[in-house]
Amino acid sequence: MEGLVVTGSPAAGETETLSKNALKKELKNRQKEEERRRKEEEKAKQLNMMEYDVLLAVISKAASMADSSSKKSAAADDEDMDPTQYFENRLKHLESLRAAGEEPYPHYFPVTMSIPDYVEQYKNIGNEEHLEDVTVNLAGRIMSKRSSSSKLFFYDLHGDGAKVQVMADASLNMMEYDVLLAVISKAASMTDSRSKKSAAADDEDMDPTQYLENRQKHVASLRAAGEEPCPHKFPVAMSIPECVEQYKNIGNGEHLEDVTVNLAGRIMSKRSSSSKLFFYDLHGGGAKVQVMADASKSDLSEEEFWRFHSTVKCGDIVGVKGFPGQKPKAVSASDNANLKKEEAWVPGRPRNPKTYILKNQETRYRQRYLDLMLNVEVRQIFETRSLIIQYIRCFLKKRGFLEVETPMMNMIPGGAAARPFCVTGMVKKLTGGYKIKYHANGLDEDPIEIDFTPPFRKIDMIEELEKMANLNIPKDFSSDEANKYLKDACTKYEIKCAPPETTARLLDKLVGHFLEETCTNPTFIINHPELMSPLAKWHRTKKGLTERFELFINKHELCNAYTELNDPVVQRQRFAEQLK
Repeated sequence: MEGLVVTGSPAAGETETLSKNALKKELKNRQKEEERRRKEEEKAKQLNMMEYDVLLAVISKAASMADSSSKKSAAADDEDMDPTQYFENRLKHLESLRAAGEEPYPHYFPVTMSIPDYVEQYKNIGNEEHLEDVTVNLAGRIMSKRSSSSKLFFYDLHGDGAKVQVMADASLNMMEYDVLLAVISKAASMTDSRSKKSAAADDEDMDPTQYLENRQKHVASLRAAGEEPCPHKFPVAMSIPECVEQYKNIGNGEHLEDVTVNLAGRIMSKRSSSSKLFFYDLHGGGAKVQVMADASKSDLSEEEFWRFHSTVKCGDIVGVKGFPGQKPKAVSASDNANLKKEEAWVPGRPRNPKTYILKNQETRYRQRYLDLMLNVEVRQIFETRSLIIQYIRCFLKKRGFLEVETPMMNMIPGGAAARPFCVTGMVKKLTGGYKIKYHANGLDEDPIEIDFTPPFRKIDMIEELEKMANLNIPKDFSSDEANKYLKDACTKYEIKCAPPETTARLLDKLVGHFLEETCTNPTFIINHPELMSPLAKWHRTKKGLTERFELFINKHELCNAYTELNDPVVQRQRFAEQLK
């Protein structure tokens, strides 16, 4: 069954099947509408060529749909079809609609009333009476479909415990005509807007899904050209609030061109006065800086300069490099400028949601990160809350109170993918040197000696594992071949791995058996595979590995550190691969 949205006029008898005589009389009455439609088509010929082409395209599509409907009923075939095949056919149909620029699941359809409300409101319409000056929008699920010809279809539309019969009559053609006019209007407005509005303005009107796809394609094109949009590191010299404070006393029109400042933040606004001059509002740490990018002070050619800045969008997290300065009533720079602190919210002051950039309350609460990112007042309230908690914590700590968190009292140890361990007694005895002895297994057992003499031992995870276990693991860790190889290795060494036997879990079991058992003295295990480290950034020189290390002492993990992955697309792919 399919969901359906309907726009039409209410009529008597639509909650039950029309009689044959009534149907004939109804169709006869529609012949007058055919004459009206013929006149409308004459008017359509007066449209310009662009509109006429759009009309032809839509009419051609409608004709092809009517032609296909006149052949053997697809609905009858659907009833006898294997459910899997039916599902695949529906998926292909959805893909074909999207490929044609149509969205089968629109963001919004303006339903004017529910089906029960519709039945109740129009139940007293007289026989064969039609309120053609009234438009009703309904939505529901199709539970039955019938047709008397390729030009007349009947649907039973169900919703909220009621149903309505929908009669789709090709002779009326009002819906098709409305669609034609809507397409013409949209095409004309798009042509007009493209001649006036910039690409940045187009981004604001773009569907969020399409915008995301465009940004992902842009990132992919940069990588294909050998540029990395998410570098491992950007050398930030100071925070934006520190920059505001340090250079707040620069005189009007003064520029410190012998000073270079590196800043990083999120672009919240973008403006341009020409293709050679762009302005950005860069936010971070509760302050903002105006970035003035001037082609005359850039190493790029004018064409390269415009092409580069046309790809910078609001919401991007960027690093900028330039010199500080000030213009009258503003601070400016060649590549970073105009800083000021945002007015702080204080307890007791009423909130002002009218000033919020993101106003939709449901979106704000469901996507809190957007609320904090876009609405300064909300972020300041969260910061104030944090300061209050810190003050209370310090106040009580000075008076001898002990802070205890509930998870500390949990009898079931856990956390991430790490194995829990219990320590019944541990006594350290400092020897005055780097070696420490303590009774990890109780006073009746011999003490364990750990040597903290620097530098600590450092081993490469995969290289050392292959050496100690005499393995040759396939380099493509995400492949089925690698998974099978590791399963066979665990079987060979009688290492048990509880389901699911993913490659990441199998590797973890092998590392625990062969490597961690040798880490009595402090040892760093480095360069973990990507599929074991979805939050770590890929290694700069070793493909398939990450920049990550774990510190083990007495065979237990005490530290886990890595270069943070700052590419959300890659991170999503990593989580998916980790399940393999």
